[in-house]
Amino acid sequence: MSPIYLAQDPTLADFGRDPWWLVLGKIVFAFAFGLLATLLGVWFERRVVGYMQVRPGPNQVGPFGLLQTLADGLKMAFKEDILPKAADKVVYFFAPTISVICAVTALSVVPFGPMVSIFGHHTPLQVTDVPVAVLLLLACSSMGVYGIVLGGWASGSTYPLLGGLRSSAQMISYEVAMGLSIVAVFMTAGTMSTSGIVAAQGDGTQLTIFGQTVPAPGWYAILLLPSFIIFFIATVGETNRAPFDLPEAESELVAGFMTEYSSLKFALFMLSEYVAMVTMSAVTTTLFLGGWRAPWPITIWEGANSGWWPMLWFFGKVIALVFVFVWLRGTLPRLRYDQFMRLGWKVLLPINLVWILVLSGLRSIEDWDTRGKVIAVGIPAGILLVATIFWPSRKPKPKPTTQEQVDNRPHGSFPLPPMDLQVPPSPRITRVVAEREPANIVAGSDSREV
Repeated sequence: MSPIYLAQDPTLADFGRDPWWLVLGKIVFAFAFGLLATLLGVWFERRVVGYMQVRPGPNQVGPFGLLQTLADGLKMAFKEDILPKAADKVVYFFAPTISVICAVTALSVVPFGPMVSIFGHHTPLQVTDVPVAVLLLLACSSMGVYGIVLGGWASGSTYPLLGGLRSSAQMISYEVAMGLSIVAVFMTAGTMSTSGIVAAQGDGTQLTIFGQTVPAPGWYAILLLPSFIIFFIATVGETNRAPFDLPEAESELVAGFMTEYSSLKFALFMLSEYVAMVTMSAVTTTLFLGGWRAPWPITIWEGANSGWWPMLWFFGKVIALVFVFVWLRGTLPRLRYDQFMRLGWKVLLPINLVWILVLSGLRSIEDWDTRGKVIAVGIPAGILLVATIFWPSRKPKPKPTTQEQVDNRPHGSFPLPPMDLQVPPSPRITRVVAEREPANIVAGSDSREV
């Protein structure tokens, strides 16, 4: 382990020693980071999607349209706040706040940087840390579903209730895959502390490959590639982002669980989605992308992981992951609900269980370097996982012609109009005309000619 890591990595013993004003400043910073990242995230998404769709996006309100999100927020604040007559007023009011609070609370255990000096106090750039910090992250993400479910139920309407139920099934399904992905991180890092996991990804271990000693990659996104892929897919499903934005489902549920919400309450639901996206990007950075540690070319500089510079690397990784969220939204269509649930339960969950068993077996082999065997198995397994998910399952069948569709109709199915678009004569009109002029009616004549 290099001396710079020993000097800069915080431990659990470094927390709980700060004065009250410094703790309050950290809390305000984490909260401000979540809100400002959300405001800029909305603008960033509209600009990126606009670029992908060959249109400018917001560019009138402020420089480069940066104040467009603020203008939208003010507009929502002055909208009429409508309360449905059948709504449960207390639950209806608190449901949006539950989603926002759970998303922001997760930032309290995310390390933004190493040990720094603030007004003479040597303190880590993190609000707090506990031995089970990652379990706190899982608890916050799990509690976020209550805001959506309660919001749909308390609205007193059918479509919001359906949207809330779909959301609960979706988030519970992908919470299982997400939790199993973090198990691999626990096993490799040997700790559940977020600061400890970041420290474990930069310990400077050397790896021997074909007799050559090279620096071992420390990021768990490389060492535990299958877990990283499954975790990020589960994160997209957990945050209700496209192509997994089924709780909203405008084409099916009239905007889903927030149908009956308006004004600031609707803004809170939208805010919670973007805060959750930024928070989960920060969590993914912490667990799999080395946290605040600099990427490889920058690590040549000895001071890259000291002082305030690590915050820059951390924010850069978060922005890159937010871009991937936006990229997915502008690229992939929404999945059907059965496809979405099949992916979670029949693909991600079994693969995750098998990968954890393989990882446990590799760690039980004492005469083989742990990091080397994980790399030797994890990278091919991750590539195989990507190929399994995105490889087409079968060759699409050619579309049958209209005549083949007519010939293949089961007996007794719904009637089909004539293919020549000629309307057959009406039996009633034919009978009436035949009674009036029996001599002029020819059998099988067209009613329009008569």
